[in-house]
Amino acid sequence: MMIDHLGHGINLSICSRIFSLIALFFLLAGCSHNPSSVQIKELRLPPKVSSGSHIVRPGESLFSIAWLYSRDYKELAATNGIRPPYTIYPGQHVNLTPSSYGSRTSRLASKNVSATVGSGMVKKQPANKHKKIEPSSRAFSWQWPAKGKVVQVYSNSNGLNKGIDIRGKLGEPVSAAAAGEVVYAGSELAGYGKLIIMKHNNSYLSAYAHNKELLVREGDSVKAGQKIAEIGSTGTTEPKLHFEIRHNGKPVDPMRFLPKR
Repeated sequence: MMIDHLGHGINLSICSRIFSLIALFFLLAGCSHNPSSVQIKELRLPPKVSSGSHIVRPGESLFSIAWLYSRDYKELAATNGIRPPYTIYPGQHVNLTPSSYGSRTSRLASKNVSATVGSGMVKKQPANKHKKIEPSSRAFSWQWPAKGKVVQVYSNSNGLNKGIDIRGKLGEPVSAAAAGEVVYAGSELAGYGKLIIMKHNNSYLSAYAHNKELLVREGDSVKAGQKIAEIGSTGTTEPKLHFEIRHNGKPVDPMRFLPKR
């Protein structure tokens, strides 16, 4: 206790506590994280989970669950005894632990890839000699899903980006990179915002994230180049399209498949 010039007593202990609380408040405010940035980090580094189970939430599909854990949807389907069209229900437990049967079935399915996409047969396109592309992707040609500039490239070494980011303006068209079927359209996956996942054949899927509006629904058959969404900023901080291609559940560099421009 000390006395000021007016004779009032000042409790130093209380004052020091108040000062400490104020300092702590500003310290925490300065160190706080933007929730969207945390989600984006999770988006860039999807966990490879090989044990436990996932409880299905409303709006999820087997394809979105496989995407979330970087798994092959065929493997999850075989492990859990889920038959095409892979219908699952809220509250259902999806076993994430691979079984020998599930892994074997997935490998056999990927070796016997059908070139059928949607309801029609896709003609083969000549392979680009400058690009190294897996044989099963030659049954169809890839197109750019948006016209903007690539502002972030694929990075597999440090896990920062499992696709590419294409800059755009709000409302600009997002097009299907290849013909296929919409197997997921929603916003349940953290960090992706409004997301579309398309199945092109038994091995290849593509994803279109951060959209403003989704113009297709699950089960729709889509032609290559068809407008499926509008560029937005959902799940991120600026208008752009995050585009991914996955082969048997594993992220691959989209630039290896897209035509040079």
